[in-house]
Amino acid sequence: MLRKTKIVATLGPASEDPKVLDAMIAAGVDVVRLNFSHGTPEQHIQRAENVRSLARARGKTVGVLVDLQGPKIRIGKFADGKIMLKEGDKFILDANCKLGDQERVGLDYKELVNDVERGAILLLDDGRIVMWVEEVKGAEIICKVTTGGPLSNNKGINRQGGGLSAEALTDKDKEDIKTAAALQADYLAISFPRSAEDVHYARKLMQEAGGKSMLLSKIERAEAIVALAEIIEASDAIMVARGDLGVEVGDAAVPALQKRMIRMAREQNKLVITATQMMESMITSPIPTRAEVSDVANAVIDGTDAVMLSAESAAGQYPIEAVAAMHRVCVEAEKENEPLVGQYRIGKGFERVDEAIAVSSVFAANHLNIKAIAALTQSGSTCLWMSRMNVAAPIYALTPEVETRRKVTLFRGVYPVNFKMENPDIDTIIAEAADELRRRGAVREGDLILLTHGESIGISGGTNTMKIVKVGEHRKRTNA
Repeated sequence: MLRKTKIVATLGPASEDPKVLDAMIAAGVDVVRLNFSHGTPEQHIQRAENVRSLARARGKTVGVLVDLQGPKIRIGKFADGKIMLKEGDKFILDANCKLGDQERVGLDYKELVNDVERGAILLLDDGRIVMWVEEVKGAEIICKVTTGGPLSNNKGINRQGGGLSAEALTDKDKEDIKTAAALQADYLAISFPRSAEDVHYARKLMQEAGGKSMLLSKIERAEAIVALAEIIEASDAIMVARGDLGVEVGDAAVPALQKRMIRMAREQNKLVITATQMMESMITSPIPTRAEVSDVANAVIDGTDAVMLSAESAAGQYPIEAVAAMHRVCVEAEKENEPLVGQYRIGKGFERVDEAIAVSSVFAANHLNIKAIAALTQSGSTCLWMSRMNVAAPIYALTPEVETRRKVTLFRGVYPVNFKMENPDIDTIIAEAADELRRRGAVREGDLILLTHGESIGISGGTNTMKIVKVGEHRKRTNA
C-alpha cells in the first residue's frame, strides 16, 4: 500500500552521515527541512546537494524545505549558564545586562520593553517558567515568578495571548532567503508571520533573489490565528507549528485549532504540514509512545498533507527508526480514510478549466474502479487540486520538469514521475504514460487508468482533457 501522507524530516547532527541520510530516504522521507536557526549557508547548500544526490541514486525525488529562523525573542546568557527560580522570586529582564545572574538576565530582543506593561504574562522556555510583569522601568522589565524551575541560556520568550511586535523577517532572514534561492529550495517557511503582508514581502524577496520556492507560513503566533484566512490565502502552504502556538494561546486550544487549520487549508487548495513533538520520545527511545501514535494518526485522518519530525531526526538517537515509525502509522491511519465521493466543492463554481478537469477526474475515479490517475503536467496545479480531495487511486505527476517533481513531494497522495513528453502525438504519449505506470508496478494489464492532459502538450495551465483507458488496449490502438 502506497503512503499518501508525506513525511518531512529535519536534518541535523543525527542525520549528517550520508549512510544515515540514505537510510532515512529509504525508510520514507519525502521532504527534508533545513533549519536556518543553525548552521552556515555553505553547510545548508551542501546538505541540499547531498540529499538530492542520494535520492537520485535511489531513483527517488526528495523535496527541500528551508525554514527561516525568524525573530529571536530570547533571553541572554548567565554567568554560570543556568539558575533556579522559585515561585515568588523577583526577576528582572534587563535589555542592558551583559551576563545574567540570580536576579536578572539580558535580552536578545531589546524591544521587549516596549511590548509589555504591568499585568502582562511572560512565558519562558516553552512555558516552563511563568512571570508576571510588575513594572517596566527604562530598560528593565521587573517580574514576579509565578511558576519556577531551572532557567538556562538563550531560552525563548512568549507573551501569553500574543502581542510582541517583532517583524517576521529579520535582516538574517533576508540574507537567508538569498541562500534558499541559491540552493533552489522547493519550499520556504516563514517563521512567526502576523499577516498576509509578511507573506507577500517574503515572496517578493524570494523572487528578487531568483528563487521559485513555494511559500509556507508557520502558524505560531496568537495574531496569526486572528488573520488565519488571509495568511492562508497569501501562502502556498501552512505549518501547524504547535510549539510556540501552544505557549501563546494555551495548550488546550491547539488540537481544535489544528483541525481548523487543516480544514481551511484544504478548502483553499493549500498544503498543510502538522509539526512539533509528533514523535518526541523517539529522541531517546527506539519506539514511540501510544499517545504519539494517536497524535500522528489523527492528523492523517484529518487530512494533513504531511507530518514532520524535528529533533527526532535532527538530534535524536533513532532518526531512521523515527521515519519508519511515522511511515507505518500513516499507512495504518489512511486505511480509515474513505474516499469523499462527490462532496468536494458542491455548490461552488470553477474559475479555471484545469481545476474543473481535476475535480471531475477525482469524481470519476471514485465512482469507477480506476487503479491510477496519471496527470501529464508542467506546473503540478492539476495534481494539487486532485490532492485536496480524498481519492482512492494514487495520483502520478508525470512531468519532465524537475522543479515540479520536487514540489509535488509535499502533495498528499501525489507521486512524482520523470516523464519526457517529446512525441507530438498525444495517443503515443498516452500509451507511453500507461506503459510507464505498468513498468513501475502501479497497474497491470486490463486495469483502468485515468489520464489528464492538455491538447497542447508542454503548456503550463493547459489541462483540458480527461481520458479513461484500459492498460493493454491503448497499445493495440497505437500500433494499429
